[in-house]
Amino acid sequence: MTMMVFILLAYLLGSISFAVVASWIFGLPDPRTFGSKNPGATNMLRSGNKAAAVLTLLGDAGKGWIAVALAQHFAPTWELDNDAVTAVALVVFLGHVWPVFLRFKGGKGVATATGVVFGLNPWTGLLAIATWIIVAAIGRISSLSALMAAVLTPVYAWIFLGSEANTLVIFVMSLLLIWRHKSNITNLIMGKEARFGESDTP
Repeated sequence: MTMMVFILLAYLLGSISFAVVASWIFGLPDPRTFGSKNPGATNMLRSGNKAAAVLTLLGDAGKGWIAVALAQHFAPTWELDNDAVTAVALVVFLGHVWPVFLRFKGGKGVATATGVVFGLNPWTGLLAIATWIIVAAIGRISSLSALMAAVLTPVYAWIFLGSEANTLVIFVMSLLLIWRHKSNITNLIMGKEARFGESDTP
């Protein structure tokens, strides 16, 4: 029963869309109505409000990290093992991708996954962030950066965590991230994916 409470709270936390929250705070249109229509930090940047984009990024990443951190802190108190932490790590990510508050139509999960990974293992999280930054600096394409990070992060996890359950969770999140970017992959192949500072191709 206690583990189910952990999982439910993680899902509800993951379901909070900071893109929508930032839009409300800054008086911006709903992020699902412009640009890529994705409630995420990159699309919020297209609104022209950098503060809103930063709030979205930090909020979405932060909820992933805090869910894992709280589970790690309270699991021993409630006599739960690492399975509870692993479940929370996956469910908070799923909550972002399929949020109950947005009729199960959420973001792609890049920031939240990064927060989760950082919570599970800071070194793996730092390498994932470094991968995103390096690819973004070279290619200037957000989706390409996310895809490269998604491909390489399970490798980093294997190095630091070995073949444990947390590595499997990171692998599953990476697969879902790649699947959520399927339209971006098509645009990349066709050379139509927008770079930073450009609007999406219709």
